[in-house]
Amino acid sequence: MTRLQSAVRRRRAVAAAGVVSAGLLVLSACDKPTPMATVTVGQDSVNSEATCGGEGDALKPSDLNQCLKDKGIKSISVDPDETVRFGVDPEIADEGWTILMNGQPLTDSSTKTYRTIPGSVFFNAQYGAQGDSTLVSIKEGKKDASGLWNFKLEKNA
Repeated sequence: MTRLQSAVRRRRAVAAAGVVSAGLLVLSACDKPTPMATVTVGQDSVNSEATCGGEGDALKPSDLNQCLKDKGIKSISVDPDETVRFGVDPEIADEGWTILMNGQPLTDSSTKTYRTIPGSVFFNAQYGAQGDSTLVSIKEGKKDASGLWNFKLEKNA
């Protein structure tokens, strides 16, 4: 191997190390994603990171109310005859979680990672439903909320 080839290889190795270092620096500056919550109906699913919070700190009631008004909410079509399945990452389950319908508790707090509810519940006036769409939230925390994941369920029948 000639001196020129050796010098070129050294430069490439240094350049590659620089690129890797820069990439790691960029990644370390990124925020850690919040845990995920998923809603599944039949074969369709939507999932989301926390709409608000999700990092372990308690949310203020004013923040919670504002979060329930968020406009960028993912939606899923629900046939009232189908079962709606809710799944959360273990980090959420460990803190306890409650399903809210239009901001009001629909279930008791649970530490399981999975729950099911009949689809008809989400469009039944007896449970506070109004019209053909319902805001469903997953609230992390047994007492004080530390995270909120919002989904819109739209009636499909």
